[in-house]
Amino acid sequence: MLKKKVAMLLAAAMVAATVVGCGGGEEKTDAPADGATTDAPADDAASDDAADDAAADDAADDAADDAAADDAADDTADAKPSGDGELIKVGVINNDPNESGYRTANDKDLQAMFCEANGYDADFQYSKKNDEQITYAQNMLAEGIDYLLISAADTAGWDSVLQDAQAQGTSVILFDRVIDADESLYAASIVSDMEQEGKTAVDWLAEQGLDEYNIIHIQGQMGTAAQQGRTKALDEKVAAEDNWKLVVQQTGDWNADNAKQVVQSVIDSGEKFNVIYAENDDMAKGAVAALDAANISHGVDKEVIIMGFDTNKWALEELLKGNWNYDGQCNPFQAKYIDDVIKSLENGEEIAEKTIVMDEIGLDAKTITQEQVDEFGI
Repeated sequence: MLKKKVAMLLAAAMVAATVVGCGGGEEKTDAPADGATTDAPADDAASDDAADDAAADDAADDAADDAAADDAADDTADAKPSGDGELIKVGVINNDPNESGYRTANDKDLQAMFCEANGYDADFQYSKKNDEQITYAQNMLAEGIDYLLISAADTAGWDSVLQDAQAQGTSVILFDRVIDADESLYAASIVSDMEQEGKTAVDWLAEQGLDEYNIIHIQGQMGTAAQQGRTKALDEKVAAEDNWKLVVQQTGDWNADNAKQVVQSVIDSGEKFNVIYAENDDMAKGAVAALDAANISHGVDKEVIIMGFDTNKWALEELLKGNWNYDGQCNPFQAKYIDDVIKSLENGEEIAEKTIVMDEIGLDAKTITQEQVDEFGI
């Protein structure tokens, strides 16, 4: 918005606003004091006490109105990152919030931050399809937004959107997922290191010291940064080790029912397996449902190792019970990071780090505590 500021002078007596919360509510304005626009100055000849008292009351009312207006203006300014009283217009492109527990938490975090009470006029659009997301972004740019926030469904295809944004002075901030684009085309990237998430998980699996690894690999939505990162480490390990085998490698599209079908098909085939590496918690849950239906034990010191990602609280509780073995953290709370970047840009400051990578951990059923469930569960 810094680049789009319009100089405005408002009389203090006309300014009166209350901050509206994220959940909505009507905007309120203070009406002028009765007679504020109609009372004429007292006539020099008017000397009765009633006239003098009325004039004094009007003056006091005007002063009170001015003070109230100043207080409201101060409150509004405190709530807004920019200091000019205008809302910052942001367009938020995200994946379907019903996709997973992670995505639900991510969307809730963004909705809470980018609302009028915090100085934002936000347009939220959702899709798991890259072409639909790009169309939403183009429409937002046509409406003249100040910032475009993107969690891309696919890493490719965003160059034209980013170039158009740069041409019209709209800053782009990536969150959650990286895209294949030159760094000069976006202001900042607040992301998880998906490759490191995969490496941490695969390293943990290698430490289990199995004689052989027969793995059902259930992938996320193909082409996403999360799928690519979590797949890469496992592919590399399987290629490097003779006793690591992929029994099946198939997308579950982040969905529990799809994952259940993948595992059920392997069970029906009779092929042996002892590890399920699911790229999110929901798919791990679906995989476990198939095992339970077939009376196949899973978890700590059982027949099948269960691995998931995202650290949903219910998933961590499964670890605590010993029903699952491992869960990799993927931090959904990026809104504060994004807000800090926007405030810096509004103040004309340089962004210290172009790419902000959030710290994340892997949790083991044998060592997890209730405190960790409470701390990391989403």
